[in-house]
Amino acid sequence: MKLSELARALPHRARPRDIQQDVEITGVTCDSRQVQRGSLFVAISGMEVDGHSYISEALDRGAAVVVGQRLESSIFPRESSAPYFPVPNPREALALLSAAWHGYPARRLRVIGVTGTDGKTTTVRLIGEILRAAGHRIGLISTVSALIDDEELDTGFHTTTPDAPAVQQYLARMVAQGTEYAIIEATSHGLAQHRVTGCEFDLAIVTNITHEHLDYHGTWEEYRKAKSRLFADLSASYHKPNTPKTSILNADDPSYDFLEALGAERYYSYGIDCPSDVQALDFRFSPSGTLFKAVTPDGAFEVATSLVGSFNVYNILAAITAGVSQGVSLEAMQRGILAMKSVPGRMERIEMGQDFTVIVDFAHTPNALAQALDTVCSMTEGRVILVFGCAGLRDRAKRSIMGGIAGRLADSIFLTAEDPRTEDVNDILSQIAVGCERTQRREGIDFWRVPDRAEAIADAINLAQPGDLVLVTGKGHERTMCVGTTEYPWSDQEVVREALGVRLGS
Repeated sequence: MKLSELARALPHRARPRDIQQDVEITGVTCDSRQVQRGSLFVAISGMEVDGHSYISEALDRGAAVVVGQRLESSIFPRESSAPYFPVPNPREALALLSAAWHGYPARRLRVIGVTGTDGKTTTVRLIGEILRAAGHRIGLISTVSALIDDEELDTGFHTTTPDAPAVQQYLARMVAQGTEYAIIEATSHGLAQHRVTGCEFDLAIVTNITHEHLDYHGTWEEYRKAKSRLFADLSASYHKPNTPKTSILNADDPSYDFLEALGAERYYSYGIDCPSDVQALDFRFSPSGTLFKAVTPDGAFEVATSLVGSFNVYNILAAITAGVSQGVSLEAMQRGILAMKSVPGRMERIEMGQDFTVIVDFAHTPNALAQALDTVCSMTEGRVILVFGCAGLRDRAKRSIMGGIAGRLADSIFLTAEDPRTEDVNDILSQIAVGCERTQRREGIDFWRVPDRAEAIADAINLAQPGDLVLVTGKGHERTMCVGTTEYPWSDQEVVREALGVRLGS
């Protein structure tokens, strides 16, 4: 693809004024290690690494063009003949260039975006099952994995939206394989960093907006603003024939009025407490699943699911509302919801014949932890034993809040590491402990600080008696633990099984 053709993807404010060397481009990347001869390299200034520092390396590897934000004279080798184009926002440029490079795949799909603090991954999977039950071919991009028909692809270590080149590559593969719908989990980082720019969303869905990622966004208002970009960009994105731009909002969430004011052609709402287009009635919760009645504009039907907890009722309602907006029959929605099994690391039971329950869950926000604890408290008549921590270099304000939630709702608490990164894990645990102590919990009697996560999990399992429930939260499906600047292999599920094996002598 010629540079001039590729550059047309950029907004007018970012387009190069004069392309004297209309060279052939062989690829688009922001990783200097992936540069090949003829690549277009986008230099991005990150929180820890400045891509402008790698321009020389990219040129040595054969980059034909460089796009960046800083002034050319300060970072570009004078001897290089490769053109350099400054743009106001290199992240946005990377996304738009990637979309153009792959032939704008999102324009040949119906694209559904799901954002929110909690429940995104589960909601994405539920929508996928509903559309699949209706006979559609679907693709998913979530923080757990990407799925194209039945092929599952790893999306990386930690929970955020893949970068823009990867997202566009997944969408292009979906188009090549005849996919009709792409369902994308849009995190606040993914939206703020333009990872999903160029995805041409047709349907935007929010689960909820609660306390999270204030380390990055600064304030709750800025965090909400990042989430709202999914909705604000609907009207500006590419309009596909007979595909109205649609918003689906949680009527029970404080974000409702704010998001309703943003531009969409159609709106749907869902909820339990407030009047809405899709509502849930007559709940019946049990340790093995949930039953309720869903009332929709197209009629009512009974919902049966193996998913547990009131928070999953909201996730299911969001998915049902998506189905309603796409004309899916009630019977197909019933079948799709019933087909949905638990997502790895989301209220995942670990069974090895023990006489108590062990559950691994991803809950890592105050709201998610409270909902997870509320759910497990209803699943056992014994004690609830909690193992959790808070990530290093992330939202510090939530640490004492989560300690207070644990203190109120759990019987015994083990505070431990959860990706401490370059922070001292003991400092993190001290901040969580403040919240525990505010609820009159006593260290050494009600809660313990055990920095080693494997040791903390083993201690919790060894403490459990018949009928108790051990809940391990914070890591969920993740397969690494970040200590310092290194990602070490890690699996809560494997560590739980090892600890159970020792206790059971198996």
